[in-house]
Amino acid sequence: MKIAFMGTPDFAVGALRALLDAGHEIVCAVTQPDKPRGRGKTVSCSPVKELALARGIPVLQPMKIRTPEAVEALRGYDAELFVVAAFGQILSSEILQMPKYGCINIHASLLPKYRGAAPIQQAIIDGETVTGVTIMQMEEGLDTGDILTRREVPVLPDDTGDSLHDRLMEAGASLVVETVPLIERGAVHPQKQDADKATYAGRLQKAMGKIDWNRDAAALARLVRGLHSWPGCYTTFRNKNLKVRAASEGADADADAKAPPGTVLRVTKETIEVQTGRGSLILHSVQPEGKKQMSVRDFLLGYPVKAGERFGETV
Repeated sequence: MKIAFMGTPDFAVGALRALLDAGHEIVCAVTQPDKPRGRGKTVSCSPVKELALARGIPVLQPMKIRTPEAVEALRGYDAELFVVAAFGQILSSEILQMPKYGCINIHASLLPKYRGAAPIQQAIIDGETVTGVTIMQMEEGLDTGDILTRREVPVLPDDTGDSLHDRLMEAGASLVVETVPLIERGAVHPQKQDADKATYAGRLQKAMGKIDWNRDAAALARLVRGLHSWPGCYTTFRNKNLKVRAASEGADADADAKAPPGTVLRVTKETIEVQTGRGSLILHSVQPEGKKQMSVRDFLLGYPVKAGERFGETV
């Protein structure tokens, strides 16, 4: 099938590669414009563009996909199907209706749950044990289109946003390869989403990672895992910001507070245990302000911590 692929980050790369390996003709790849990235603000292209160029696929990078110029450029490729995965722009009704088989989207949740930009991270933060991917027929609403196919993926107890992302990327890639021939044969059976069961996972913001030590330890451990590696969780210590990169619940997770939340309960060579609103949080890896991520063992070499000290004080 002649496919125009629209996507930008790593999540989309797995699907593009799988479609190519399955023998589909990718007539063009549409991705976001090159942007300055990193501390040096070096201009770099998206992961999708990198793969497309490596495979000799024409690349379109419109600032706005809805402009007449971008629409006509797309029309010129005469694609039968548009496959979208984390593209980052809203498609107009004109674009949605352009290809013979319409536009499908690979979404990293079991719709209608977790519509929106950050379903992977939100599933971990909320303590879900199962999530998945959905291939959806796109319409003008945000992730509201008919469900074509779905696949469940377990959320493992030690999953981070990164590890779950990678497994969902693989699941989405294999599922879209299975779904495209079904669409071509007319063998899919679209199902309307139940709007009453819809939930929303908004775009990630740095402020989400601020640790409120009054929360319970289980919720904070999920927050640290869910927001790894971006935007990450942070607190303050000795009037400086400190990122918490890896943490887990203490053994007595349901214990009532023995000290004010944020208080260091005990320190070992490898960990720092901190009181929360309920139970304790054990820190395993941190990143001091202006420094690289390090194990707590290495952190303690330069920052001796004692029981009774406080995290979360005002900077």
